[in-house]
Amino acid sequence: MITIEEARHIILSSIHPLGGEEVPLLQALGRVAAEDVVSPWDIPGADHSAMDGYAFAFASLAAGPLAVCDVVHAGASRDEPVPKECAVKIMTGAPIPPGCDTVVPVEDVRLEGERISLRVEVRQGDHIRRRGEDVTAGTRVIPAGALLRPQEIGMLSSLGRTAAQVFRRARCGVLSTGDELLQPGSIPQPGKIINSNSYSIAAQILEAGGEPVMLGIARDDREETRRKIGEGLQADLLITTGGVSVGDRDFVREALLDLGGEIRFWKVAMKPGKPVAFAMVREKPVFALPGNPVAAMVAFEQFVRPALLTMMGHTQIFRPVVRGILTEPIRNRGERPHLVRVAVRLAEGRYQVAATGDQGSARLSSLTSGNGLVKLSPDAALAAGSEVEIQLLDRHFEMGGP
Repeated sequence: MITIEEARHIILSSIHPLGGEEVPLLQALGRVAAEDVVSPWDIPGADHSAMDGYAFAFASLAAGPLAVCDVVHAGASRDEPVPKECAVKIMTGAPIPPGCDTVVPVEDVRLEGERISLRVEVRQGDHIRRRGEDVTAGTRVIPAGALLRPQEIGMLSSLGRTAAQVFRRARCGVLSTGDELLQPGSIPQPGKIINSNSYSIAAQILEAGGEPVMLGIARDDREETRRKIGEGLQADLLITTGGVSVGDRDFVREALLDLGGEIRFWKVAMKPGKPVAFAMVREKPVFALPGNPVAAMVAFEQFVRPALLTMMGHTQIFRPVVRGILTEPIRNRGERPHLVRVAVRLAEGRYQVAATGDQGSARLSSLTSGNGLVKLSPDAALAAGSEVEIQLLDRHFEMGGP
């Protein structure tokens, strides 16, 4: 068996970003820029007022109250120079007229008939946003590889863009295997279980930004398993669950070989998730995950998610890791590193961590009641109060929130 770190290295050495595509601007949210974005113009495009107020030449103040000679509304402009010892009433965002170099807010002005005097001292240049103050023409404002957040969408729109060039979303085939499986909506039967794996894995794909392609269930038959996997190779990446261990009717590994696949590893020193395989088949990455629901989801987090994000152009491909304090003892009695499902909360400025009860790999509730993973070395025994590293699984924790 290889380590988790070795498995990740093998996978990421085999994965390359997909090509780019142009999408409407709002559809680019959460995607990754596939090209450098350079501003074609200055932002703002002219000096303009930062306040509702009055614009004038600073030198004119020495002559006393200023005559108000015009009004410049937002969306309008005045090309004629403002005479000395005069001011124009100006609205936020309106261009500064020729001859003016200072703005004073309306609340700092005393209006006396058609003239104004100032209630406060001002400095030359106050309350003017200068041309190119935000961005100058020719500046790279968004580099290729940047995640497009709402602020990047706003920047693109300010550049006149209605679309963006982004890395393509990965289409991920999802295939479950096993005669014992029933589709959700079925009535439970003796010896049968509901196929939750396809839906949990598909949800993980969606959460990472990919597109799941549901391939249904392959029965425990070598030919059917091979056929279903062949169908899944039309996607950019294929994920199977179940049928990858050493049982009499586990045919995934054989089917991959039948299709000319190169199995780059099989079995990883981890609990849960030991019987996991990674293969390249027809230049497509295939992840064969365990059939137990928790093992499948944990293996997805460690191996599939980083690969999926890499394919879609992301550079931040791993979940955040923080340090926290155990509120109860935890122990690993096994010979493999154990990824313990934990509940994490922020209290008094520190992350507090507790295991989510029984850690059986079929207990999906050990994940639904938690939001993180703690990796325990073989035979490790940690007391309450010990500091541990936590792999956070929930997005709302990624910024350190409660």
